[in-house]
Amino acid sequence: MLKRFLLSAVLALSLTSCGYEGQFRYPCQDPKNWETPECKPPICTATQTCPVDLVKTPQLEGTSNE
Repeated sequence: MLKRFLLSAVLALSLTSCGYEGQFRYPCQDPKNWETPECKPPICTATQTCPVDLVKTPQLEGTSNE
């Protein structure tokens, strides 16, 4: 019983630290890059990597996100 619990705890802790390195998947998700030319239309619209496409912003009821 104790071995099973310890094994479960070790497995859970190892899985929770997998995959996240504090990096952004797309450069335009990083607010530091929002002013760069590749993160501004028309360049980013072709690949849909504009910040407005990648970052969800809170929306007020009855308004659009654009």
